[in-house]
This record gives sequence, C-alpha cells and structure tokens, in this order.
Amino acid sequence: MRRLTATAGLTIALSLSAALDAQWLKYPTPGIPRLPDGRANLSAPAPRTPDGKPDLSGLWRASVNYISDLTRGAKPGDVVMLPATEALVRERRENFSRDDPSASCIPGGVPRSDLVSSAYPMRVVTAAGRVIILYEAIHGWREIFTDGRTHPPDMNPTWNGYSIGRWMGDDFVVETAGFNDKGWLDNAGHPNTARLRVTERFRRKDFGHMDIDITIDDPGAYAKPWTVTLPLLYQADTELLEYICNENNRYFEIVPKK
Repeated sequence: MRRLTATAGLTIALSLSAALDAQWLKYPTPGIPRLPDGRANLSAPAPRTPDGKPDLSGLWRASVNYISDLTRGAKPGDVVMLPATEALVRERRENFSRDDPSASCIPGGVPRSDLVSSAYPMRVVTAAGRVIILYEAIHGWREIFTDGRTHPPDMNPTWNGYSIGRWMGDDFVVETAGFNDKGWLDNAGHPNTARLRVTERFRRKDFGHMDIDITIDDPGAYAKPWTVTLPLLYQADTELLEYICNENNRYFEIVPKK
C-alpha cells in the first residue's frame, strides 16, 4: 500500500518512498507478446480491438517527469502566462505551495492526474461506450465517454471536468471541459480557470509505447494554447497498489509562514 501522510501533498509525496509490500507486484501479465528471455516485447505491434482501433488498455507509466513543472515539456516561447498567472505562480513558489489542493487529498484534475503516472502508474480500461482510467494516486478514477454524447450545455464545475472521446484515425482524442477554477496543472502551481479546455490525443505507437499530446487552452490564464507530449511506457507483470491519502491533512498548519 502506498500511503500519503502529512506532507505537502503530491509535491512531496511523489518520492516513491512507499513500501512495496502489496498486491501482485510480480504476477505475470497474461496474453502479452514476450521475448525469448520472457520479458515483455515492448516493440511488438500495438494490439487492436475487434473494430480495428488500437487497444489502449494496459498499465502505463510516464517516462518523463512533468508533474514537477508541466511547462518543461513545451517548446520555448509556447507558454505565455498572463500577468496575474505569473504573479500567482510566483506566490505559490514563495509560500511552499501552501494552498496545493492535493495536500488536502483533492483530486488532481486533468492533466495533472496523467502526469502523476511518472511516479504512480495508471490503468486504462476500455469498455462499451467509455474508456476508464484508474489512477493509483490522485484518489480516484476518470470516465471518458465514447458513446457519441457531447458536453452538457450547463456543466457543473468539477475538479476532473467532463471528458468525451472520439477516434480520429488511430488517435484517440479526448476533450475535457467544465472545470472549476481551483485546480493546479502541476506541482509548480500553474493554475487553471473555469475556461480551461484540455485536449488529449492518445497514440499507441507499438505494444509498449504510447504518447499523449496534451493541449492546454485556457484564455483565462494563458495568452495562447500550448501543447506538451507525455510519453508512456507499458508496465508488465505488475498491478496497481492501494494508495491512501489521509483525511484532515494538517501539514500546512505546522509549516511556518514566511
């Protein structure tokens, strides 16, 4: 079991210091391509569903760490923060991320939940009319509806937003909207407003490698949309672990204010 105790939320909790004494850590994954030595063949062709689309299912982990600062994955000059956004990010760095919602066990939202997979993996499950992502961390799961529905006309603001997905060739494109204005995009404190729309383009390149192109479009915080690519690596012969975030986290009551 991974357990988040009284720390500065995910900013500190992603240290991988949790005990690895939980469920099925070395249980062989059935039905996957393997090399002669028994290891998973990550370069094998991507599996496909009966309708011919790439099968996104599996346990995945990000191979880069953008949770500490999502903007590191963007091209130079692509991320243009509005003056109020710059001031807020600076304030959060100076006060040691005191108001990070993850410190109170609040869901990480999108795309922060994807980014956390650099430390804690996530499982993608395909089902009729939806794709489900189970996050080991971030305290929950996410449903991406693929049944043809559109975003509700009057969305109740939420932490994770409302996600709908569709196929464009071999790319699975997910559009998420309906966020509240309290989320953080990353541990560096880059904010979002209620105007945020996130587009994720999932692209499974072969059996063991998948990219997510993540586009942030939030005219309330940034002068123009910007995109980062999050590479994922398939995790064979292991499973998700139980992850606990304590309620009533009182860490910020003991951290001295500047």
